[in-house]
Amino acid sequence: MKLSGAEVIIQCLLEQGVDIVFGFPGGAVLPLYDALYDAPIHHVRTVHEQGAIHAADGYARSSGRIGVCIATSGPGATNIVTGLATAYMDSVPLVAITGQVATSQIGRDSFQEADMISLSMAITKHNFLVTDPQQLAVTIRRAFKIAGEGRPGPVLIDIPCDIQIMQIDYQLPAETMEAAKAEQGELAGEALSQEILMKVQNLLQSAQRPVILVGGGVIRGSAGPALYSFAQRCRAPVVSTLMGLGAFPGSEDQFLGLTGMHGHIKANNAIKHADVILAVSSRFSDRATGSRGNYGNDKMIVHIDIDPSEMDKNVHAYVGLVGDIRCTLTQLTAILPNLSYNSWWQEITSWQEERQCEAGDDLTAQWIMEYLNQAQAGKPTVYVTDVGQNQMWAAQFLTIERPRSFITSGGFGTMGFGLPAAIGAKFAQPDSDVIHIAGDGGFKMTGTELYTAACEQKPILSIVLDNQSLGMVRQWQQLFYKERYSQTLLKEFDFEQFAASCGAQGMRVTTQVEFDQAFRRVAASHQLAVIIARIRPEQLVVPMMTPGGVPGDYITF
Repeated sequence: MKLSGAEVIIQCLLEQGVDIVFGFPGGAVLPLYDALYDAPIHHVRTVHEQGAIHAADGYARSSGRIGVCIATSGPGATNIVTGLATAYMDSVPLVAITGQVATSQIGRDSFQEADMISLSMAITKHNFLVTDPQQLAVTIRRAFKIAGEGRPGPVLIDIPCDIQIMQIDYQLPAETMEAAKAEQGELAGEALSQEILMKVQNLLQSAQRPVILVGGGVIRGSAGPALYSFAQRCRAPVVSTLMGLGAFPGSEDQFLGLTGMHGHIKANNAIKHADVILAVSSRFSDRATGSRGNYGNDKMIVHIDIDPSEMDKNVHAYVGLVGDIRCTLTQLTAILPNLSYNSWWQEITSWQEERQCEAGDDLTAQWIMEYLNQAQAGKPTVYVTDVGQNQMWAAQFLTIERPRSFITSGGFGTMGFGLPAAIGAKFAQPDSDVIHIAGDGGFKMTGTELYTAACEQKPILSIVLDNQSLGMVRQWQQLFYKERYSQTLLKEFDFEQFAASCGAQGMRVTTQVEFDQAFRRVAASHQLAVIIARIRPEQLVVPMMTPGGVPGDYITF
């Protein structure tokens, strides 16, 4: 059948099961937006294109599906660059569709022209510029396949506006899609050699102090149940990177918590004293390892990852297992006898973990997180954080029980990520409470997306930890720059009036009692709300790894 290019785009999105897209219209995507007018796809118009891609990102992380965003050419397209890098660093499956000037105008410095292929090459898994109308459908289908297969990631499709209005022969892709599904299933089922499986088994059986290190790929690969079964068989302590939180239930005694720069004492000590680390889909980032040269010197590391390029990239592995995470863990579990490490657990139990809140009514970040643990116990909840001290406090003190319920920007550390990502998460899990945790600096970057949440009637709760500073940068200035707080102290901002102007309820609190009252009011109303929690700027994120050290080496405060 004959369809316009824009209609072909819509049909291809429907083929992929897309029922929601995030975007912002503009001249180079007008044909596409005209086709969207009658399409059975819900479009969320955000305040800014950066909000659109972060919302698509939050949707993808929270649902396990591929997120889709749309932006026009030029400034619209460049406004999603930060979001592409954010998704790329955390291996999030996205398809970003950008408009482009007409094919005859490309390379002529035309109005709102930007070379998105060059701009996005380093921060996408793949990108496409469509110049042949007959390749439009094929390209979109390839983009979705690439975004979701293997190690996921963002894919950009740049589509000139004249391609969107051309008449194109469109055919249903039934045979092609079935072949792609069969191929993907075959790849996922590849078996590891008995030799390498026995090597891992023997290593774990001879280990005295093994640790299971969980990375974000466990969540991306939907391998949480397989990880749990393996950990139950192995009985080694489990620690998590920032991106792995939720892959293993946080309330389990076997779980020691977060490892890395601001990790829990028991988790970091376990890494420091381990003789074997079984790393499941972790890329060994510098925030997790500290000094990479010293991280694995006295340890045997087993590295499981779907991406062969991760092997020995940051830390040398004694054994590298490349393949689908679920399949690999299932094969290891099948050949592993029940293990126990009693003396290792006795040593771990002897380590002290400081987790007690200060007495009194002082409002602290730790108290707020502990309050949320109790208030949300048993309720399906998705926590979405921004970046900075708020992110680390959430990672340290929230108990995350299930995959896709802790959404944060890890690798790129994007301030402003939290609120739009929370909107995407609410679309992905409409029956879950979505609680967004931010600092006062990051919230102001994309805070106008409250208006998007209000327009879409999404009752998200934002908790702004207001210490009137760019907290994490200020912390480093305090520790390493002789308390010279250059441009990190912020003036008073009326968050309550700002929230009201966007259609949300805003409440400022300064004590534990006030926070409890505000939270109960929000819970009862089921409305979009912002709780502004004033905390002291002197509150620091502790513990903190010594620069140049490894997990377990701490700065003395």
